[in-house]
Amino acid sequence: MAFHNELGKKGEELAKEFLQNVGYTILESNFVFQKAEIDIIAQKEDTLIVVEVKTRSSIDFGNPQDFVNPKKIKLLVKAIDEYVNLKNLDLSIRFDIISVVHDKGNFTIEHFEDAFYHF
Repeated sequence: MAFHNELGKKGEELAKEFLQNVGYTILESNFVFQKAEIDIIAQKEDTLIVVEVKTRSSIDFGNPQDFVNPKKIKLLVKAIDEYVNLKNLDLSIRFDIISVVHDKGNFTIEHFEDAFYHF
């Protein structure tokens, strides 16, 4: 389990670096509201981006982005609503997934913009 947590932390660090390198501003990491946790809240221009980071050591069991289910989406929506209210923001919101796959010391990062829609 410790390895998994370390890998997850590393994945989130890589995701933040990746986003910053392409012009995003990181506003929060690991924002928690009730049972929901948003890995990264970023902003680019007038869009608030909710980023779910999925880090895996292989894709043998499916792509990392396949692990975001409707229940998780509902929690993310609830959490970002709270964040927007707390900060009194008026921005459009987009949900992205960043997939980080670790394979033999190499990390592959894929960014899926508008990865899912909130209901």
